[in-house]
Amino acid sequence: MENIQDTFDPKPRKFIVWLFVVSSTIMFGGFTSYYLVFSASKGKGHGLVLPDAFIYSSLVIIASSVTLFLASKALRKLNFSLQRNLLWVTVLLAVAFGVMQFNAWGSMVRTGATLVGNNAAISFIYVVSFIHLLHIIAGAFLIINALVGSYRNIPLAKSKYRMEITSIFWHFIDILWIYLYVFLLLNR
Repeated sequence: MENIQDTFDPKPRKFIVWLFVVSSTIMFGGFTSYYLVFSASKGKGHGLVLPDAFIYSSLVIIASSVTLFLASKALRKLNFSLQRNLLWVTVLLAVAFGVMQFNAWGSMVRTGATLVGNNAAISFIYVVSFIHLLHIIAGAFLIINALVGSYRNIPLAKSKYRMEITSIFWHFIDILWIYLYVFLLLNR
């Protein structure tokens, strides 16, 4: 009798991740479409100079994608210690991104741009950056899952699968943040 765990098939799970990526793309596309329609009807955008923390967090998330890419490459070369180190750096960069988002929100509040106010376009910035931060947290859990697997000496195929799923999701939220940041810069 075959053990159920021996029949690991990554295809259905990978499909779920891609389904999440597509649905998140549609969701954020809807948010940005709403913003464009709202701004056109009011004749103005959010009117803010975006906090510098958004620039720095963009650089941090790009760096985290690089470290995750290098961790995947290290796994392919069977360099497990380098993979672990790079995954730890990626987790730390994810935490730094989250801290910078909170700093950006604090900076916005200090300038009078609050979540609840007379400019719904400003509220939009809080909403989309918060929902994106939730995606970052989910991605950090995937990175931690890959990291834990590297310490548990799971089968190589399963370890590669975890890295692949993590990479798909993490690079997606990286691209998503760059899109959102550029969108906010262009639609003031």
